[in-house]
Amino acid sequence: MHINKIKVQNFLARLSLFDQMTAEELDRIAIGTTERAALRGTVLFQRGDASSGFYLVVYGQVKLAFVSPGGSEKVVEIIGSGHSFGEAVMFMDKPHIVNAQALVDSLLLHVSKETVCDEIAGNPQFARKMLAGLSRRMHSLICDVESYSLRSGAQRVIGYLLEASGREEEEQFDLQVSKTVIASRLNLTPEHFSRILHDLSEKCLIKVNGRNVHIIDIDRLRVYEG
Repeated sequence: MHINKIKVQNFLARLSLFDQMTAEELDRIAIGTTERAALRGTVLFQRGDASSGFYLVVYGQVKLAFVSPGGSEKVVEIIGSGHSFGEAVMFMDKPHIVNAQALVDSLLLHVSKETVCDEIAGNPQFARKMLAGLSRRMHSLICDVESYSLRSGAQRVIGYLLEASGREEEEQFDLQVSKTVIASRLNLTPEHFSRILHDLSEKCLIKVNGRNVHIIDIDRLRVYEG
């Protein structure tokens, strides 16, 4: 799928950031928007790079992470279809503080900083939506800190599995990224993550085969505390 086949304005209009915009406003944003196809493993930007705008994911997944002085990677966030990233740094006039890399073949839109600033100057509603989006991101990060501090490793893994199963909480689904990436996202070592999956399997709550997860008893899984 290529963005020129679905039209930039139509995609933008489906996002909460732009869904109240008029056709003329969307046209202005689209002028400053470029398509970027990113094969799996493509680095979109690195820590220290200057920000020239922010990204929207049409399809695929992008990993935001940083590497410690010791060489270990910490995954901060995994961005999926319909979501954006890079707004905060753009407004701060500071370089990126994380690396962004495509986890799978992805298609993104890059909205230039100049376009965003011009629209904010003449459209207070758009400015409020940008602030709301940044606030949601901050709230999510605070919830992550709370989760890491107050919830056990098993509870974090269970929460991730229930979320990954989708709103319908399907009995079987495939993990979309590697277990190593998921473990880092949940602030666990890969070994601890695998051990938790094994324990949940031993208790007949789930069954794991590679990346395929089968939730055997979702009611017990929801209340299991590890």
